[in-house]
Amino acid sequence: MRQFINKAEDALIGILLVLTTLLVFIEVVLRFGFDTGLHWSQEVTSILVGWMVLLGASWALRERAHIGVDFLLEKFSEKVRPWIVAIGCLASLTYCVLIGYGGYVYLSKMKLIGLELDDLPVPKWIAFSVMVIGFVLLGYRILEILFNIIRGKEDTFHVHQANDVSKAFDESEEMK
Repeated sequence: MRQFINKAEDALIGILLVLTTLLVFIEVVLRFGFDTGLHWSQEVTSILVGWMVLLGASWALRERAHIGVDFLLEKFSEKVRPWIVAIGCLASLTYCVLIGYGGYVYLSKMKLIGLELDDLPVPKWIAFSVMVIGFVLLGYRILEILFNIIRGKEDTFHVHQANDVSKAFDESEEMK
């Protein structure tokens, strides 16, 4: 299941990036080359970028690419750090549940009212459904981290980037 979610997430983000790039390129060519444009492109581009941002947050957590400030965390002993990170996971999960639920309520009302996008005959709740999907995926990634912390496989949300940069610098010095 995890592998399916990872591949689907990668594919969807890739497709969104390609679609956004093509749409913006076509719009630029039409505007500057032919003095015309697509009246719906700005709205669709904004929605595509929103999808990329919310799905990208989950992807970045999976890849441990989020920037982490662990200055204070490193002040605690190695026994205490996992507990602090676990509390952070629980707080983050709470946030995901609140925003995800709020998004669900919002989307439900949009569907009930029958709102459509301003420039296309597409239901708004479908276009904005990433509010729920993105936070469900983010919660899933946080749960993965929390379970890894409980099992002693991880102790943080992110890769220790300062250590990685330092290690890369040392390796490049050795190559000289």
